[in-house]
Amino acid sequence: MRLPTSSFLLVAAVTLLQISTAFAQSSAYFRNQVPVAGPIPVPGSGKQIDYVGDKFEDPEWSFVHNMPKSSREQNERTYGPLAYSKNRRWSEGPERGQPDSLMIIPTPPNGLPGSEQALQITTMHSGVPGEQSFDVQQDDLILNVSTRLGSSVRASEMPSCVVRLYLPHPDIWENRTGPHFGMRLGVRTTAQKPRQGLFSIGTSLQNEPYWPGIWVHFRSKTSPGIDQDSVLLKVRANALGHDFPVKKIPAEQFGWWTFGMSVSPDGRIHYFARQGVDDLTPSDLMVSQKPYGYEAERVTSFFFNICNRNDGRTWSTPFAIDDPQFFVVDSARIDQIVERKVQYQMRKAQAKTATTR
Repeated sequence: MRLPTSSFLLVAAVTLLQISTAFAQSSAYFRNQVPVAGPIPVPGSGKQIDYVGDKFEDPEWSFVHNMPKSSREQNERTYGPLAYSKNRRWSEGPERGQPDSLMIIPTPPNGLPGSEQALQITTMHSGVPGEQSFDVQQDDLILNVSTRLGSSVRASEMPSCVVRLYLPHPDIWENRTGPHFGMRLGVRTTAQKPRQGLFSIGTSLQNEPYWPGIWVHFRSKTSPGIDQDSVLLKVRANALGHDFPVKKIPAEQFGWWTFGMSVSPDGRIHYFARQGVDDLTPSDLMVSQKPYGYEAERVTSFFFNICNRNDGRTWSTPFAIDDPQFFVVDSARIDQIVERKVQYQMRKAQAKTATTR
């Protein structure tokens, strides 16, 4: 049976729209995908550097909150001394300050085998201390890398980081569509930048820090145009410095997820995620990028952001993390650094014991 001309045109238009939508989605992916020119280190490859990272199983684990928190990014104020964990593996971020609550909790169901405890991260008073901005602000929790090792880690050594993140039931999220949590790397490169100073002209090569990461965005069904709760993972950033979406997680898949980021010798950043707590594999790669067009030269930190509406009364979503780990493929130099530090600490402890006898 021949369709009427109007019906044929309608079917053709719908088909064309579907093809155009699919093409646009695939184009968006490839537009933000950097061509792979060499091996991609899967986060967790190489040797785990136990000197960096945490398991949260120590019954004496605690965090020293030195308030007020720093807010250098907002008002150029760094309130010292900075907060820190008693095991000296964590510290407050000087740019935006520490989360208000860091609590050891029983590991949520289906966590890592053998894990009994995880760290719950929440905040209320983000932003400038004592002020309510009534917009989304964030706090930082820094897992010390260069400050603990006494050295940054070169991109040629292929560093990576891995964490298990628990996405709680949708009903207990802060009811806000937007960014709630970030997993980030502190990275440095050498970039051509304008010279600073009143009479400075031209440009020069300068040390440039930047902070690529994976952002967890909540999409609340109470927001206009959204039918179901879900999470949208966004990557920071493409070559222009823009965040872009890479993966949608429906509410029925909330629970434990494994996130990872790695750096390859050519300066690319690679972003991974998989449901559950199993180790990451090559198939878990979401995207590879050179954020801001930069080629990473070295890694200085691994940290987490927690976000909320800074209104003085709304708590952020209660996220739990477990076993944040740091790895290096070419680990010979880092192994030597750690060995020297461990030996020094042993000698210091022995000397202290001898003086107390």
